[in-house]
Amino acid sequence: MNSMKLRTLCIALLFLLPAAASAQTADEILAKVLAARGGADKLRAITSERVSGQISFGDVSGPFVVELKRPLKMHMQLSIQNQTILRVYDGKSQGWANNPFAGKTDPEAMSENELKNITEESDFDGPLLDYKSKGNQIELVGKDKFNDKDVWRLKLITKNGDVRFYLFDANSFLLLKWEGKRKFPDQEPPVESHFSDYREVGGLKFAFAIDSGSSPTDLTQKIRIEKIELNPDLNDAEFGKPLAPPQPSAPAATPPPPA
Repeated sequence: MNSMKLRTLCIALLFLLPAAASAQTADEILAKVLAARGGADKLRAITSERVSGQISFGDVSGPFVVELKRPLKMHMQLSIQNQTILRVYDGKSQGWANNPFAGKTDPEAMSENELKNITEESDFDGPLLDYKSKGNQIELVGKDKFNDKDVWRLKLITKNGDVRFYLFDANSFLLLKWEGKRKFPDQEPPVESHFSDYREVGGLKFAFAIDSGSSPTDLTQKIRIEKIELNPDLNDAEFGKPLAPPQPSAPAATPPPPA
């Protein structure tokens, strides 16, 4: 091998080394993140999950219940201003949703684009656990700061090409913030979520407070979890096409005053 070829090979190897080292470091950080939650094996052992609590959008709020079951089944129901919102996915190829605030009270079949996103919503493991088998990639961006805390910033590239960043506490390795973009047909506004109030359930840690919005000063969606049930008995019928939610009944007429 002549000197020119050797030099070319060395330069090529120098370009490869940082990427390889970064990927290895990202996996090391992720291993600590999963251990902080309670361990990858415990997470994989969950077969179903029920999460309930209160959700608020600005000044309006109401109760919600999300039920999840492997593989990828989801049934979400929330009530706001006497209106019921449903999102259901059968874990295979069909999903249904309604939007009573847009005049759609009956659940309709999800579009192809909605189905592409619903598989991630219904994955209660999240996109980081077993990320390679899900077609995702992770990169370690480096150290950062969040609310005066040292954090590790990980970059996630999903199989659909979405890019997100996860900020993990450098001491506890618990997730503190997620940021990315929300895709709509004609725009991609920024969105971020802040996670706090971690509690232990069944040997695993969960954030019981999640605040989301377009910026740190606009966290208008607030989730306050009241209960998390692991491995509840869920009927598969709940993940089929839902019936139309009941509509609020009209108030009873006021009886006339006595003569």
